[in-house]
Amino acid sequence: MPTEVTKQRSIGSSKRLEKDSWPDLLPKLSLLDAPQTDVLLIDAQNDVEAVAAWLQEYQDSPQTLKSYRREAERLLLWLASQNNQLRDMNRELLRQYEAFLEDPQPAEQWVGPSKPRYHAQWRPFRGGLSPASRRQSLTILQGLYSWLVEAGWAKHNPFVLMRDKARRLNNQTQTIERYLEGDLWAWFWQWLNTPAKLTSEREAYEQARRRFIVSFAYLLAPRISEMANARMDDFQEREGRWWWVVVGKGSKLARIPVPNDMLECLIEWRGALELQGLPSYHEPTPLIRALDKHRGISDNQLYRLLKSTFSEAADALEAQNGKLAYVSALRRATPHWLRHTAITHQAQSGVSLRYLSESARHSKLDTTSRYLHIEDNEWHQEQQRHRLKSAPKTPSKPL
Repeated sequence: MPTEVTKQRSIGSSKRLEKDSWPDLLPKLSLLDAPQTDVLLIDAQNDVEAVAAWLQEYQDSPQTLKSYRREAERLLLWLASQNNQLRDMNRELLRQYEAFLEDPQPAEQWVGPSKPRYHAQWRPFRGGLSPASRRQSLTILQGLYSWLVEAGWAKHNPFVLMRDKARRLNNQTQTIERYLEGDLWAWFWQWLNTPAKLTSEREAYEQARRRFIVSFAYLLAPRISEMANARMDDFQEREGRWWWVVVGKGSKLARIPVPNDMLECLIEWRGALELQGLPSYHEPTPLIRALDKHRGISDNQLYRLLKSTFSEAADALEAQNGKLAYVSALRRATPHWLRHTAITHQAQSGVSLRYLSESARHSKLDTTSRYLHIEDNEWHQEQQRHRLKSAPKTPSKPL
């Protein structure tokens, strides 16, 4: 498949991170010398360049790079505010940083609304991090320090001294809980397809786009970056069967079977774009498009679009006096919930673990098994055997 190979080779080429391409956000650090060591295995003169060298290892995984860079930048900024460097981090400073993540103070210096990185009102945090987000941050930084030690930049990894580290930094639950339950999904999909009073061609287009995005997310379980980067000719026919070709996490190339419902949604969406039928083999144009029907949209734009959809749905369900737990779920839902929902519902419909893992593109079956709720159902049914006995009609005899 020539187009698959070309796509695999080109991934990440537009987002390469060279040593000097990450602006020195902390000018004072650039004046500090590299640590005195006999073995320095990276070309870096200061902490910023050392972290940039670490981030370069993830240049072919844009989403991973984005989250790792965010956590590294927060740490560097905090260390600078304490007049410290990466090599100064010890167990006590790590404890202080963990508390700082929960409540970044002073708030006016650290917390603010979402703004472009170089906006005067940009701040590293939107608010204090949740327990799960703090664990994720510390897990990333633990990996950073392990790498810095091996590179000769840091002498020790302060995370090694953390008591009960395996439990505290484990950010995985036994089962996936962030998904839309079957009844909620059925209501959500019906709400999304309920004819609305559309007053303009733009509104009709936006509604069609929203339906397609949700159907794509539910039927093929893509990650949000994969949706934003998808092209028309990623859908390819082989021997009468349609496949979705995607380069996903870790630059892994995969082919996912396309169900008939997805083909119908794709034809409907292409009609909204004034295109006919299914995509041709050579059609390297964006799948999800902006209002001009030609340009693609970014993953951030896609994220905001889906979040606003969940918010509107929550308002609608609340107005119908719907179940409060379902209203709350919609308000908390993020685009990644749709991936969890897709995989969970496939598992519940009887798709085998082997094929489910292939479709989800998990490297380990253990990851996929977290979406299986069958044992929970059986366990709950069995537990119903344990009951309070019916009250006797006559007083019991004294023992």
